[in-house]
Amino acid sequence: MLAGMLFVSLSATGQQFTEVTGTPPTNQPSDSRSVNIIDLNGDGWDDIFITNGQQPGTVNMLYTNNGNGTFTAVTGDPIVSNAAPFDGATFGDADNDGDTDAFAVTWYGQLNYFYRNNGNGTFNHEPQNVTGTIGTYSETAAWGDYNNDGSIDLYITNSDGNKKNMLYQNDGAGNFTAITTGQLVTDVKNSRGTTWIDFDNDGDQDLFVANEGNQTNDFYVNDGTGNFSKMNGVPPVNDNKSSMSASWGDIDNDGDFDLFIANSQYFAAQNNQLFINNGNGSFTTVTTGDLVTDGGCSYGSGFADYDNDGDVDLFVTNGYCNGTIENFLYDNDGSGNFNRNLSALADFTTPCSFGMAWGDLDNNGFQDLVISTCKNSSSSPAPNNKLFLNNGNTNHWLKIHATGTTTNRSAIGTRIYITALISGQTVTQMREISSQTGYCGQNSLVAHFGLGDATTIQNLHIEWPSGNNLYLNNLPVDTTLQITEVVNTALPSDLFSNAGGLIVYEERDSGNWMVKLTSELAGQTSFITVYDITGKKIWETVYDGKSDSVKIPKSFLTTRGIYVVRLIGKNQSLETKFAVK
Repeated sequence: MLAGMLFVSLSATGQQFTEVTGTPPTNQPSDSRSVNIIDLNGDGWDDIFITNGQQPGTVNMLYTNNGNGTFTAVTGDPIVSNAAPFDGATFGDADNDGDTDAFAVTWYGQLNYFYRNNGNGTFNHEPQNVTGTIGTYSETAAWGDYNNDGSIDLYITNSDGNKKNMLYQNDGAGNFTAITTGQLVTDVKNSRGTTWIDFDNDGDQDLFVANEGNQTNDFYVNDGTGNFSKMNGVPPVNDNKSSMSASWGDIDNDGDFDLFIANSQYFAAQNNQLFINNGNGSFTTVTTGDLVTDGGCSYGSGFADYDNDGDVDLFVTNGYCNGTIENFLYDNDGSGNFNRNLSALADFTTPCSFGMAWGDLDNNGFQDLVISTCKNSSSSPAPNNKLFLNNGNTNHWLKIHATGTTTNRSAIGTRIYITALISGQTVTQMREISSQTGYCGQNSLVAHFGLGDATTIQNLHIEWPSGNNLYLNNLPVDTTLQITEVVNTALPSDLFSNAGGLIVYEERDSGNWMVKLTSELAGQTSFITVYDITGKKIWETVYDGKSDSVKIPKSFLTTRGIYVVRLIGKNQSLETKFAVK
């Protein structure tokens, strides 16, 4: 049992999760909205941010991961001091300085909030930045580099007021200019959730907007230069539904992203929807199965391979409904067919749930689940939020913490493919790093892959939004790869053809840290040096170019924290950061 936590007892065989109660973040009653799982202080442990939406306003909540299975509620910081009727939130490195900034939106015509990270998980509120003095009826927001200039831009949805959504272009330093032309900002609907996604595999970010009020949803297709055309009259934008959330996942492992839409009429159930990506810019509507016939007053949603079997599963939250309210968990059978799971949690009932997010909070290789809970009516008592820790199983896994250089530092929009032999079949899985993975929800920026019985990663391919690509073979399982897009100060005649670089990971059995180098460095004599976060040299060796990896003995990395590994050669200088936990 993890110290400092109280647990609901296990009452069902086959239960995959244990509910945490009585300690942060589940001991503070609130009328909550968004859940964002994000490492805000760079220590390698994901923290939890939860917004609160009660009128006329209250403060949000931030919980710092202590790294021992417990969390500490942050007090005094601006990000938990501003009182407003908050709704959605999104996190990303807006100024490319190596830490994660925040944007939280409000409703009732109030101001939105931009918070700049000081580099250590504390924040400054910049009231004039982004929307400034404009009062909004905003539902959520999402960071995405729509023009591929290496800086994340911001899209904001509105469901009342003038009902026009908002797009702000980043100048590269985290200062923003409003874009006032184009259908992205001139269409007038009651918009809820929004997600950036490269659905057509052409290397740029497209935009999906979920609209409530029995209106059609909106899908804007990027032409690669930051100009958009609107998809009309075809799935998934040809149904008049009351949509809240959109979540994307490659449910059938065929190399393109499929779409789930969560629907809810106010205190009236409406079936959810699933659309299969045909790979040619079109979608097929799924009409049978639990996922699209269970009804529900659904708000949040998110894909994740929670059981690490090699396919993504789905969690859906329900709220503002009559009678007993239950959340939904759906298991993927490996072919993109979903069945409702009724035993993974001891109790699926909820007083009212809103946003949710997945992330490996205890760094055991299995994704945990955080759900924000809400007041089902103005007279309902404020409930506690919910945290479910994943009990794990014998399946293997791989996590990838990607850092952009030419690409935005958060690596938002980066596409990652891995291939492994699972249950005798060669399986290629795909993830895209995203700032919004469902309405009022953001999964961890660490890409997570379940691997079943696989013992080796045969191939890894990373497509950075900058156009750079990285290819690696024969990687270990059950580890976290720290991968930084190449920082190359080489002469024009350098040897890099695929923009590779350094990859750092911990050997699970030995505890040693390994520096893996791309094949382009083979045969070159270089120095490899490790520094702590203050710049103090910890360890150094001469790399003779005769292998593709170098061992950093664990005896040199005895203190938890952030380290930098740097390679200096005749024609190149490469570096990346990694976290010792």
